Amino acid sequence: MVRIAVSGHRGLPEETAVLVDRAIREALAEYLPGISGVSCLADGADQIFARGVLDLGGVLEVVIPAEEYRDGLPSECHTAYDELLGRAVRALRLDFVESTSESHMTAGARMLDNADVLFAVWDGQPARGYGGTADVVAEARRREVSVRVIWPEGARRD
Repeated sequence: MVRIAVSGHRGLPEETAVLVDRAIREALAEYLPGISGVSCLADGADQIFARGVLDLGGVLEVVIPAEEYRDGLPSECHTAYDELLGRAVRALRLDFVESTSESHMTAGARMLDNADVLFAVWDGQPARGYGGTADVVAEARRREVSVRVIWPEGARRD
């Protein structure tokens, strides 16, 4: 079974979310059958990836960065977070209480443990804060984990 971690941008505009969803599903299909996806289930790329993994018959593993992580996500994505978490075969809860840059980077690093590839839904720009996608990509490259950048033509960030 191929183990694929994800790190990607949050708060994607709807048009970009549609493009990213299509691109993620096409990329996941190349690894079928037998995929295990690892996600923190943040809004945006993480949830899009998790849904794609499940829809294609894969299994979902979740890394929860902190006890207060869900509360820090936009309220409109709580229902999807709860549903996806409920469908996960495994959830690793880190020991952090507050959802901080440190807890997010630690979660990103934990997702890379035993990962075969990182799907980086990334525009190639520096992270906007420590623990962002660029930092997780750098850690994956340092560990020599294969990185697959997914940023479809026409995608943009706010």
